[in-house]
Amino acid sequence: MVRIEHLGIAVKDLKASIALYEQLLNTPCYKTEVVETEGVSTAFFATGPNKIELLEATNENSPIAKFIAKKGEGIHHVAFEVENIEAEMKRLAALGFELLNETPKNGADNKLVCFLHPKTTNGVLVELCQEKR
Repeated sequence: MVRIEHLGIAVKDLKASIALYEQLLNTPCYKTEVVETEGVSTAFFATGPNKIELLEATNENSPIAKFIAKKGEGIHHVAFEVENIEAEMKRLAALGFELLNETPKNGADNKLVCFLHPKTTNGVLVELCQEKR
């Protein structure tokens, strides 16, 4: 793992949350993006070498919609940057971590991503991400 790449925060209203986080962090949102395959709209903020990702569901079947219905708004996941996502997935699977996808998926912010099931990471949804090359 290289570093914490970002914290993902589930929100009900992306527009209102962007305004809130621009005030809170005293920095503008630098990017918004829709990831159709995940049913999510995202907004990103730079905070030093790390980022904050706000996530709003685009449909009721989205993992974010389900998360908010169950737990409310809040921290959804922690993402770690990796140099070689496929090698890291193989390493972690061999150690017994449950991968939520068998191959890397396209994620927001020009990333390949893989999630680890929270039941194998002390209740925390972990995302591995690698910059697309």
